[in-house]
Amino acid sequence: MTTLWHGRFADDPAEELMAYTASIGFDERLAADDIAGSRAHVKMLAQVGLLSDSEADQVLAALEQIEAELAAGVLVFESSDEDIHTVVERRVTELAGVAGAKLHTGRSRNDQIATALRLFAKRELAVIAADVLSLQEVLLERAIQAGDSYLPGYTHLQRAQPVLLAHHLLAHGWALARDVQRLGDARARLDTSPLGAGALAGSSLPLNPEATALELGFGGVFENSMDAVSDRDFVAESLFVLALIGIHLSRLGEEIVWWTSEEVAFASLDDAYATGSSMLPQKKNPDIAELARAKAGRLIGNLTGLLATLKGLPLAYNRDLQEDKEPLFDSVDQVRLGLRAIVGLMSTITFDVQAMAAAADAPSLAAIDLVEWLVADGMAFRDAHGVVGELVRRSLDGEASLVDLVRADLRLGNQAAELLNPGVAVGRRSTQGGAGTVPLDAQLEHFRAALVEDRARFG
Repeated sequence: MTTLWHGRFADDPAEELMAYTASIGFDERLAADDIAGSRAHVKMLAQVGLLSDSEADQVLAALEQIEAELAAGVLVFESSDEDIHTVVERRVTELAGVAGAKLHTGRSRNDQIATALRLFAKRELAVIAADVLSLQEVLLERAIQAGDSYLPGYTHLQRAQPVLLAHHLLAHGWALARDVQRLGDARARLDTSPLGAGALAGSSLPLNPEATALELGFGGVFENSMDAVSDRDFVAESLFVLALIGIHLSRLGEEIVWWTSEEVAFASLDDAYATGSSMLPQKKNPDIAELARAKAGRLIGNLTGLLATLKGLPLAYNRDLQEDKEPLFDSVDQVRLGLRAIVGLMSTITFDVQAMAAAADAPSLAAIDLVEWLVADGMAFRDAHGVVGELVRRSLDGEASLVDLVRADLRLGNQAAELLNPGVAVGRRSTQGGAGTVPLDAQLEHFRAALVEDRARFG
């Protein structure tokens, strides 16, 4: 069996070694990125005189053919092909002969792998960002459609104050906006080419890392060759950002599960985005929302697993780093699938605004408005809190309705009791970023402007 290191060893590698160490089963996903890195490397070798123009043309033609063979699914992998980088180099040598054997000049799989994975992460994080923006746009559209509809806002899963439905939807939208910012920050930090770092110490050959970085579209070149080949901060950071997106999808999913339950009945799912039961004919299940909750745990596991792998590694490259790819691939896939499914769910969900309003119109939800009414009249907040709290307790004890108790209280009276009428409290929220009608218009405009800016950033 011919391997990339066969000259050093007298015996072929054991089958068990190859079976355990091979990564071709998953890193073939990096084929396009590996070929892109190889193209850039070949062009640079020709520029510095390590390949003739004729040799470079032969190798570049071979790379083009390999790309076509991979796309057509006709490239046959051999038992000695432990990873996609081996496949490409072997096939280039088969096609380009002596010129192909020069492909790896001045290059190690260590900087080669790091380059391909950075290219993958840079591209895929941009795709994820576009998907997050699509969900934000749906939330904005639904917020606009919601108009002045309102529902209870909750703390501790207890009804707290009425809030506009648009405000509630945009709360999820702003969390996603931070995710987009983090995706951009992560991409900016990984936008450094490691190609030219070699195995760990660079090369005595006249390589030009700046040329390969420019060819590949990287924003910069490594400063330290050992750091370049061992750094997987960018994978860990990508996994963190993806996990946090998953957590935000999980929170949205939990609310959808709750809102669509018959006990709450604030919303109902479109048939296309719900499932039924194999046994119970009446069921309509929010599987997308439930899986959004579950997938968050999977994404967290991918992050913590990689961190545990990285925490004990000495410089520079170690084979442990092979374990960086599967969690990244999986997290990218799961977040993309989740975002696109939830976009469809949120685009088609139906809100029962009457049920929401009925739940939000309980007089006790305007208790803080009574407190603030007393404060505006000169009473200390803590005293006002005590006055209203006592009235709430007396109403719960069955003495009288809260409205009647407020009317009868000389410190409050009929004018204050009007605050308990349906729909009044939500309209009183006037502070910046608040849940009322006055600040909502500004919030919608700010959210729309942020979306435009981020769309321009990610295309």
